[in-house]
Amino acid sequence: MIIIHVMNNRTPLPRYLLRALTDRLAVMPAVVVTGARQTGKSTLVQDLLGEDRAWITLDDLDTLHMLRQNPDALLSRPAPLTIDEVQRAPKVFSSIKKAIDEDRQPGRFLLTGSANLLMMDRVSESLAGRAVYLNLRPMTRGEQRGKASCGCWDAFFDRPPGEWEKSIHDRGPEPEPWAPLAMRGGFPTPAVHMSTQAERAIWFDGYVQTYLERDLGQLSNISSLPDYRRLMRAVCHRSGQILNQTELGRDVGLPQPTVHRYLNLLEVSHLLIRLPAWSVNRTKRLIKSPKVFWGDVGLSLHLADLNEPTGPHFENLILLDIMTWLDARSGTGSVHYWRTVRGDEVDFVIETGAGLLPVEVKSTTRPRLAHTHGISMFRSEYGSRALPGLLLHDGEETKWLSGDVLSVPWWRVL
Repeated sequence: MIIIHVMNNRTPLPRYLLRALTDRLAVMPAVVVTGARQTGKSTLVQDLLGEDRAWITLDDLDTLHMLRQNPDALLSRPAPLTIDEVQRAPKVFSSIKKAIDEDRQPGRFLLTGSANLLMMDRVSESLAGRAVYLNLRPMTRGEQRGKASCGCWDAFFDRPPGEWEKSIHDRGPEPEPWAPLAMRGGFPTPAVHMSTQAERAIWFDGYVQTYLERDLGQLSNISSLPDYRRLMRAVCHRSGQILNQTELGRDVGLPQPTVHRYLNLLEVSHLLIRLPAWSVNRTKRLIKSPKVFWGDVGLSLHLADLNEPTGPHFENLILLDIMTWLDARSGTGSVHYWRTVRGDEVDFVIETGAGLLPVEVKSTTRPRLAHTHGISMFRSEYGSRALPGLLLHDGEETKWLSGDVLSVPWWRVL
């Protein structure tokens, strides 16, 4: 029997993606919300809409079997429909396409998946022109504090640099050490509902076990789970580093093609982030390989068996907040890193139609002018396209270190 649940009217979770999701449901026939398992996708869509929307979950085996056998019968229903964990039946996308072509009612289908469906080999139909994709990442600092917010990145593109300090201080966030935020990560259960690292360690152990023994099998056949887990740990130890698949394979004793395949599976699962290099240059030779980061800092620290986060984990926290902001934007936007072969580097370059924002992240409490070198080199290379830069640090003072770099505590931005 197909189990169809009806949405209730519980108070929505304070997630930053909620507004973007609502806006897109009002326009597009289908919206697809993806993200790692346990980021809160099911809760978000259940709490989003009223009683007119039916909900089915493909975690229910009977429902999954029926949908695989006769998807057209279910998808032809006139009422709006939410399908949870849709990656378990990738062939249903063809039936959804057919149903949309017959009736392009906005918000007709709301789909969630614990995999990047656009990267899955078994998903042959992308619903181009019929669907938009949103990614629900682990909770930001603002969301963990009960606000549907992420960093104030809009202010740096929407307001002149002379107003940046006022915009930052008007937000009024309280100081907070970044290390505990990194340790607890952003998955709602360990981040919000658990108070000790011992409890979180148990949760993370269960998460990894479920991912390896259940979720991974839905994506691909893995002949050796110990090899795969060893690679996961090795990648966690390389957080923030430029990816060298040959070197990684040598360290874990796996051939390069296997490393490449495993990394792709981690990316499909939303556990791995490959940060691309900024590649538009005029004179300097640039590093082109991506850097690797983790989809949740707490999980990364657990897999690496680290009790103290380091500078790259601080960068990872900032990156996740930037990507949460970019995911919800209606306009174009992207984030990269920039590095030349001679060593000039900027941690993040955020690109929107309004320009390029270079961002440097330092875990120091005393930022210095020397920390702005990479930003200055980047701005000299890209001229008027580049906005003044940001130096995010772990101190308390906001000030212009030079005419082109604003030094600001990280907690005032996030």
